[in-house]
This record gives sequence, structure tokens and C-alpha cells, in this order.
Amino acid sequence: MDLNCDMGELMPGMDHNFDAEIMPFINSCNVACGYHSGDAPTIQKTILSAIEQGVQIGAHPSYNDKVNFGRVSVNTDLETLKAEWRYQISAVKSMTESLGAQLHHVKAHGSLYLDMVKDEEMAMAFVSLIQQIDPNLTIYTMAHSIVTEICVSMDMKCVHEVFADRRYDGLNTLRSRKKEDAVIDDPEDVLKQVEGFLKGQVTLADQSLQKITAESICLHSDTKGAIQLAERIHQYLNTIFEN
Repeated sequence: MDLNCDMGELMPGMDHNFDAEIMPFINSCNVACGYHSGDAPTIQKTILSAIEQGVQIGAHPSYNDKVNFGRVSVNTDLETLKAEWRYQISAVKSMTESLGAQLHHVKAHGSLYLDMVKDEEMAMAFVSLIQQIDPNLTIYTMAHSIVTEICVSMDMKCVHEVFADRRYDGLNTLRSRKKEDAVIDDPEDVLKQVEGFLKGQVTLADQSLQKITAESICLHSDTKGAIQLAERIHQYLNTIFEN
């Protein structure tokens, strides 16, 4: 089971991220492209760390909104969005290749990621653009979202992503971060959610069960205790798959 993490990020007010400490415990990383967080030196440092640890590298494009860390929907016309996506993805792809590796995947960030679950036109434009850039790239997206269906229809590889540290209101609906219980940071609760994913199910906020396809598990690097959570999940997955 793939464990991925969003990296190269600094939340407003932070002067340090925990990428180097988390990197040994993950399989894939999603590198911020500078629009919600990150800059050229940070992107390069993250890519080099991923190469050193043998971690698959992905581009993590977002809305152009550092003030809100890309977690607020932005009313931008689609042509502008497509140009911004191309710029972000191509920059990380080119930097990765210049450092001797290959870009493996693309995963949208924050509100852009969530908006595409509901906006078919935006999702179609996103998948089409990535296909233009490199048809061999894999798209990480919310499990059971319209994006997965579009990828299948366009013969693009996609990964059904689930979240170890986020509460679900529905099969492809994460609980709003405005609610206190939206983020899961208790280690036992996180492992319980991961255990459910491995069984093909998720417990929603209302305690009902939904069947879910899980091909990659995401842990956010800004979740409280992310280093310890990454290590615990890594150890748990190794134990399960070794047996």
C-alpha cells in the first residue's frame, strides 16, 4: 500500500517543515509548486530528499493563493487556471528531470483538489492538461470521484486516494476543516482509519460505514505529530503486508 505525503510546504507563521523526518516512512511525495506554498530552493531540496530516500515524486499544484494556503476556492477563469497548472506542473517536472529523476504523478492541492470532485468541467480540463504534458503521469485523486471516471475514459493512470488524518462526511466528501473534528491526529484513531481502508471501508462522521477503494493513503505533513504518525503507519503497513 502506497503512503503519500504533501511536502515542500510551510504554513503561514512556520519557519520549518518536517519533510526530512517524514520522508523515510513514505512511498510517494507531493511537492508544492510555489502557488500555495514553497519556492525554488524548497522544491529542489524536497526533490533531492525524495531521490535520496527512493520516494516517488509528484507535483502538487494549487490555486494561486498563498495567503489561504490554497485551502479556499478561488474564482478564476478556466483558461487562467490551465495556464497556472501547466506552469506549476512543468516547473516541478523539469526540476525533477534536471536532478536525475522522473516525475511520477500529479496531485492537486487543497480546495483545487476538492473542487474537482464536484466540477466536471474543471476535472476534465485538469486531466486533459496533464495528458498533454506527459501521458505517462499518474493522477492521484479522491477515491470514487468524477476525476477517476475521467481518467478511465481518457486512458490516464489514476490512483484512488484516501486520507489517514481526515474525517469523512461522505464517500468522497472530507469534513470541513472549519469543524473541530475534521482532522484526526490521535495515533490510535489514525491507525483505526488505516485498518478500515485495508478492509475496503471507511467510517463516516455519523459512524456509518461505506465501502471504499484505497490505493494510496495520504498523511498531511502539517497534521499534529506527523512524524510519529508517519512512522506508526509505516510500521503498521509493513507488519500487515509482511504477513
